Amino acid sequence: MEELKHNKMEESIPIPSGVEVSVEHQKVTVKGKNGSMEKALKNPFVTIKKENNAVVLTAPTDVRKYKRMLYTIRSHINNMMKGAQEGYTYKLKICSGHFPITVKVEGQQVVVTNFLGEKIPRKCKILPDVKVKIDKDTILVQSHNVESAGQTAANIEQLTGVGKRDRRAFQDGCYIIEKPGRVFI
Repeated sequence: MEELKHNKMEESIPIPSGVEVSVEHQKVTVKGKNGSMEKALKNPFVTIKKENNAVVLTAPTDVRKYKRMLYTIRSHINNMMKGAQEGYTYKLKICSGHFPITVKVEGQQVVVTNFLGEKIPRKCKILPDVKVKIDKDTILVQSHNVESAGQTAANIEQLTGVGKRDRRAFQDGCYIIEKPGRVFI
């Protein structure tokens, strides 16, 4: 029986113009026109280096578990570069059928009042480096960090979650209608 050969695996990520990338001890820093991000992408099997105008990821073999880690780190670096260049925007729709909902940004919080006639306002935090704008019945969540923008949008959507009621009848709330790469309406 012949023995399987495993090859060393290497991925190269080109650095777009207008973006600066630095790598120190598995910590990747990306700077661009929208801001800068720093992320520790530590993995004992994947090495990260900056060579010429590219970030090079190397794994010792092309075994599945090493491939998964390498591709995950590649996706994180690509998201950081795209965020530094363009940024990410999530769009939420405010729906109120039973009671008129009031949504406001107060400091670093989103406050929803009169949700289903409740007297106590519902509040959720806005994560750092995230901007929230409210325009009539639309909420825009913008950031250069895809994880922070997505988590803030999800927090706003969960803030107006309705429990123990029929979702077909009680459609009040804030719902994500657009996120990077997808439109739901």
